[in-house]
Amino acid sequence: MLTRSFSFLVILLLSILPVAGCSDLNCTSLENLLGGHVNLVRLGARIGDRLIDEAVPPLVPRQADRPVLVTTLVDNTDLGKSSDFGRTLQNHIASQFVRRGYAVREIKLRSDLLILKGEGEFMLSRDLERLADRQRAQAVVVGTYSLADRVMYLTVRLVRPGDRTILATWDKRLCLDERTLRMLGLQFREDTDIKPPAESVLDRILY
Repeated sequence: MLTRSFSFLVILLLSILPVAGCSDLNCTSLENLLGGHVNLVRLGARIGDRLIDEAVPPLVPRQADRPVLVTTLVDNTDLGKSSDFGRTLQNHIASQFVRRGYAVREIKLRSDLLILKGEGEFMLSRDLERLADRQRAQAVVVGTYSLADRVMYLTVRLVRPGDRTILATWDKRLCLDERTLRMLGLQFREDTDIKPPAESVLDRILY
């Protein structure tokens, strides 16, 4: 009987492990039990995979003369403003494109984008055709985010610069933790009822 109970407990823990510290459970009733920090490395990889896998027509890998440009994600209320969050996620999306075999141009060294000191690189809509001519970029990744308290609405699109056609899109509602809010220059205020997720019970047990 004891052995059977122990086996059940092991199976239960193994079934829970994949969702341990899962940020998808933030802002839910399970947040204090299973909630977690937003993993920007994993998030960037998921975004890159979705854009690559769902692009219509598909992108062409291993084409050094037809790169993919990944721009800084910007605040939807002020397209001239970014953050540590936007720049970090940009880097991880670009890394996933490289891992999947696509040439990614180092845009920080180019004059095709408006570069604002401390803010990153922002794609100007009027620059898309010029980029197509000068860079021969087969696609450009652009993204915006909007915030409402702890909730972020994130949209990332893969755009063909020649005619500005959207080849693929990725949309997500994120419930942010204290770390990612700090990357946005925000923090939890004591005069509100909005509280950061505490370390989940499962994370405390397992880690």
